[in-house]
Amino acid sequence: MRILICEDSALLREGLVRLLADAGHEVVAALPDATGIDDTVATTSPDLCILDVRLPPTRTDEGIRAALRLRAADPRLPVLVLSQYVEERYASDLIAGKGGALGYLLKDRVADVGEFVESVERIGAGDTILDPEVVAQLLSRRALDARMSRLTDREASVLALIAEGKSNHAIAKTLFVSEGSVEKHITAVFQKLDLEQDESGNRRVLAVLAHLEHGGPATGATQTGDPS
Repeated sequence: MRILICEDSALLREGLVRLLADAGHEVVAALPDATGIDDTVATTSPDLCILDVRLPPTRTDEGIRAALRLRAADPRLPVLVLSQYVEERYASDLIAGKGGALGYLLKDRVADVGEFVESVERIGAGDTILDPEVVAQLLSRRALDARMSRLTDREASVLALIAEGKSNHAIAKTLFVSEGSVEKHITAVFQKLDLEQDESGNRRVLAVLAHLEHGGPATGATQTGDPS
């Protein structure tokens, strides 16, 4: 897979280059800031872009704005955003925005090289993966939402795992139940949240989180992803 990296920390940037190369991927560009990233993407045609949320010169939202811009320009381009800590507003902007496969992970996850590389490869293949800490904060902020109050404790647990991008098989293993039980819980979750059931992993994640975040259905979340 051809990967573009945009990260201002030289140490992390070079570390990402090395571990991705060791995993058999080609890093087509490793940029210290978002200046010229659009042109670089156009000339290198990466299969995936990895960006830090905060980049020079202001270290506020340059990275997230670049990610949103790239996703809008090419909805098929997978984007993985790395953040030092959970920033709900930025996560919400990404989730609500148009685009394809998406990842939002805390930088701490890079320390587990095997898991991180697996996440990168899944996002490149079309999955959406959100850091569990991001999911927890977005869901807890809507805990009093009338729709959420319809869910049983088990259905709420399944919803959180769906939002992390887990397949039905992975959810079943996590909760020590059968896949048939997971399917029934997912059907109940979509019905109680007034969402159309869909087998696409991305739509499951994006629709559920956008619905919870914005109080309505997310009609823009239409990409394919991790199958059930």
